[in-house]
Amino acid sequence: MIFTETPVDGAYVIDVEPFEDARGIFARTWCAQELRERGLESHIEQCSTSFNRARGTLRGLHYQAPPHEEVKIVRCTAGAIFDVIADVRENSPTRGRWFGVELTAANRRMLYIPAGVAHGFQTLENDTEVFYQMNVAYAPESARRVSWDDPALGVEWPIPDPILSDADRGAG
Repeated sequence: MIFTETPVDGAYVIDVEPFEDARGIFARTWCAQELRERGLESHIEQCSTSFNRARGTLRGLHYQAPPHEEVKIVRCTAGAIFDVIADVRENSPTRGRWFGVELTAANRRMLYIPAGVAHGFQTLENDTEVFYQMNVAYAPESARRVSWDDPALGVEWPIPDPILSDADRGAG
């Protein structure tokens, strides 16, 4: 696994190192030891998936507040997304900064999202599926949203007029 720092403190793009032969490829997508060696969270408490029918669907920006802050690793397993993180941590040196990266089933790229950082994505293709690994279970009482179009963040989403849930439309 190849870890590349992002402009958001503590967040990493993770690329797999595929081993290829005539049958196809094999690649490790999870290694607790490699995460621990980098001082990153390696415990997984819960995994979730999100299936999105239409191109332009936008989910986010979501995070969990203390005491249920969550670390996430996100991967696109079908289709493609523009994955976004926004640093909303009070004492972070990168507070107010956002970062986006294209995650696709083809590139097998992942994003490691530290606790307290908001996350969202927009689908770039129909029938897109996203797989999440989290270090804590979902706690509805700690769920928080930042508006996807918050002018203070200025996230540059690739597709105008996104498809939103009522909750995400009213976030902020």
